[in-house]
Amino acid sequence: MANRRDAVAALLGLPALWLGGCARRGTRPGPLAVRGSTATLEIAPVLLAARDHYPAGAEVRNGGIGNLVGAARVAGLGDEGPADVATHAETQALRYSVANPELRIILTVTEGRYRIIARRSAGIASLADLKGKRIATLANTSAGFFLARMLAQAKLDFADIVPVRISPIEGMADALARREVDAVAIWEPHAGNAARALGDDRIEFPGDGVYRELFNLNTTAANLADPVRRGRIVAFVRAIIDASEAIARDAGPARELVAATGGFTDEEVAQAWPTLAFTAALPGDLLDMLEAEERWLAVQDGRASRSRAALATLIDPAVLAEARQR
Repeated sequence: MANRRDAVAALLGLPALWLGGCARRGTRPGPLAVRGSTATLEIAPVLLAARDHYPAGAEVRNGGIGNLVGAARVAGLGDEGPADVATHAETQALRYSVANPELRIILTVTEGRYRIIARRSAGIASLADLKGKRIATLANTSAGFFLARMLAQAKLDFADIVPVRISPIEGMADALARREVDAVAIWEPHAGNAARALGDDRIEFPGDGVYRELFNLNTTAANLADPVRRGRIVAFVRAIIDASEAIARDAGPARELVAATGGFTDEEVAQAWPTLAFTAALPGDLLDMLEAEERWLAVQDGRASRSRAALATLIDPAVLAEARQR
């Protein structure tokens, strides 16, 4: 996947991955270092904002919250180097913020719907039938939390299944087809690929009303305290809002961009697109979600759960309010 992305970048004349913005309005606020998983569909508005809507150019590279706090690079999961802003699902904001309480969630870029894909021939007809089954997922991510919430609907938990980590996650669909696992709980387009791999043998359990991923833009309190950097961050949030509105009018450019950047086929992007909502907002239940997820993570990590008041400090709505005034 990485080689494929590099090849695409080379064809586009991009130093994997440089996406420059073009001037639209107002004073040029200066360049911005952006990190996020470039192999996700949820990042589409960020890519489009950097290319078409941010006046001064934004350097988007593969990475995430770790780049905000100087965490050691995880092999295959991102580039080294500091960032001004970074994308990640809410799970990782909670994980990193235990040691780095200065992290701030400033925007929910995308909301993503998840689903479990399972083999009927493995004797799975209901969520309760997942007991004892081998389920491919990433237990320490939003996919793991989603799976935990779904299992709870059948009064099950992780102790009742056999979680299987498959890396890279692009191999999950083939593992399911080869009967190496009985089900898959992962984000799109990999869940969709698993569904297509099983064909008529599949059964799906959607997470609607149980869990939705909140793919956020994050920064630090120190970045926001710097007037120059804050101005750039506010301008970039405004650019994401504009990009999201552009996607609502015509999704074609964003779909082409995220396919090229992530190495996805047009079919993968098209089939997964309806599972994504490009909200560019801060949902009213964000703190509720953080609180529920914090309790789950604390048990996993063997630590005390933080209070709702402590979690509330991780959300800074002021940046979005400033961006909306522009």
